[in-house]
Amino acid sequence: MSTTVTATASTFDEVVVTTRRSVTAPVRIYEPAGDDAANGSTSAAATVLALHGAGGWLPTEPVLDGLAAAGLRVVAPVWPAWSEHGDEDRLSDMLDFALHGWDVATEMGLLSRGGAGGLHLMGHSMGGMIAAEMAALAPQSMGRMALLCPAGMWLGDHPIPDIFAMLPYQLAEVLFADPNVGEEVLTGGADFSDNETLTRFMVARARQQGMAGKILFPIPNRRFSERAYRVTVPTLLVWGRLDRLIPSPYADAWQSALPDASVELVDGAGHMLPYEQPAAVVAAVTKHLAS
Repeated sequence: MSTTVTATASTFDEVVVTTRRSVTAPVRIYEPAGDDAANGSTSAAATVLALHGAGGWLPTEPVLDGLAAAGLRVVAPVWPAWSEHGDEDRLSDMLDFALHGWDVATEMGLLSRGGAGGLHLMGHSMGGMIAAEMAALAPQSMGRMALLCPAGMWLGDHPIPDIFAMLPYQLAEVLFADPNVGEEVLTGGADFSDNETLTRFMVARARQQGMAGKILFPIPNRRFSERAYRVTVPTLLVWGRLDRLIPSPYADAWQSALPDASVELVDGAGHMLPYEQPAAVVAAVTKHLAS
């Protein structure tokens, strides 16, 4: 099955918040479609706090657009090193990442929007890893959770490739069911024959890899399995059936570790399933959050 990436432009507002720890975070806000959004009122809409993976948010995010179209308010912060604000040195380990997530939620007023049932968590890959840690810290602060092929566990029989040692074309082969689509998405259509463009790309990638490496290198295992019992919220695990980075046996491991979890396997998708099969991801997540 071939995969495609939607070319429809995303529509979102962006604000910048500074947490009580003095970490600066740009935050995308996707308002829900429907009468409430048209009237300027979103108080009745459930909110999804969405956390990106090591690739950051792309200019077009079809899953976030789809969730908003389904009537959900989506709040999508940008981790330090994926923006121009810096502050990478303020987050050192997994606890820092998880607390920063809750600090952003506090600054955005998400914890006062209708109680636990009004706030859901969603994260992809590294973002899923962080979302799960946030849920272990404060399960009472949220309603439901959706994790899209999260990192955070290690199976000796299924070792995860070292993405930090890969070139862009190698990443595409591991991350996408269709590597040709993957190269286009990962490079954003940049012309790497231009030295200035290549330099900017490599500098940005080095910053991001350095930040992601704090929790993913040398292996993405911070003993979350020992804390998984604390995640009492209903959790949906969405996995690309063709994931070559974190293969589907990890879905079984996550399901076994979490007290209340279900698995949805998506055909025609690898690790970057939000960009390969966004409609299937949106359908699975919205069904779960509405249950």
